[in-house]
Amino acid sequence: MKKSEKVDFVINTLKDIYPEIPIPLDHKDPYTLLIAVLLSAQSTDIKVNQITPLLFEKADNPWDMVKLSVDEIRNIIKPVGLSPMKSKGIHGLSEILIEKYNGKVPQNFEALEELPAVGHKTASVVLAQAFDIPTFPVDTHIHRLMYRWGLSTGKNVKVTEKDAKRLFPEYLWNELHLQIIWYGREYSQARGWNLDNDIITKTIGRKSVINEYYMKKAPK
Repeated sequence: MKKSEKVDFVINTLKDIYPEIPIPLDHKDPYTLLIAVLLSAQSTDIKVNQITPLLFEKADNPWDMVKLSVDEIRNIIKPVGLSPMKSKGIHGLSEILIEKYNGKVPQNFEALEELPAVGHKTASVVLAQAFDIPTFPVDTHIHRLMYRWGLSTGKNVKVTEKDAKRLFPEYLWNELHLQIIWYGREYSQARGWNLDNDIITKTIGRKSVINEYYMKKAPK
């Protein structure tokens, strides 16, 4: 199957499975999304969605957030992990948003990536989901599946993002990002993966990936 045919198969299959795409992190505006995405680093969306209501009850905007101390923020967000770094980042970026942007979340990569604890992936998610600006945030699911499907080399997330943007039409980037995440969680997991349930990998996947799967499953 040609790479262009693989791309078409991925697009059409994901559209059939996910005609409507839920956003994994609960939020009400760009600021609360930014905080939720920051908290999701090395954590799960389920855990973040349990913690953000507690945090946002006290502060759901930059002005209220800076009234909290870093320690107060840390005590609330401890369950999501990396709380020392994340609490300093949340407090620091809230101060910057007030000082430089009148409390509003900026709508470009350069400004977002200058904020404390905000990296490229976090900035990409915020631009895509809060402002509908075409980006292609790459998380572990997308990185894994792009390799399994033979659409990227799997060297690193930067290469995967570049390959995804090159292969998929720009107008689909934001929805494909979410569709692939949901597909990875439900059908093509890193652990407990059942290839028989993974129609995309089973149809277009790398032969080496499929062969390795069956070798591991073979009786010894």
